[in-house]
Parts: sequence; structure tokens; C-alpha cells
Amino acid sequence: MIAYAADGVETYRRVAEYVARILNGTNPGDIPIQQPTKFELSINARTAKTLGLVIPSQLLSTADEVIE
Repeated sequence: MIAYAADGVETYRRVAEYVARILNGTNPGDIPIQQPTKFELSINARTAKTLGLVIPSQLLSTADEVIE
């Protein structure tokens, strides 16, 4: 119903950067692991309504994606 997770597009971009560095000859053990810096909040309002839950309007307004 509510998910707060790393942005998928940014995650795939970082994976592509890792692959490019490995293909260019960098040892995988020498590449530092990076933590996600961008997160997104998704709310499934339809499921909340089906369960009879009320999601505060302030939370809905700050969500990156609201599924109606």
C-alpha cells in the first residue's frame, strides 16, 4: 500500500556505470559500493480505500506516485 524505496531509474543508471567500468578493465573489487541518494514514495490509494483506511492529505501531497 505504501512503499518508500530507492528510485529505480537511478539504480539502473548506477548498474550501467558499474558494467561500463568493468568492461573498461576496472577490477570489480576496486569499485566502491554506492548507497542510493534518491528515494521515492508510492501510495496505493485504491488499496487503502478498499481496506477502509484514510491516508492523510499531507502524505498524499508529498508522494511521488499515487495510484488511484
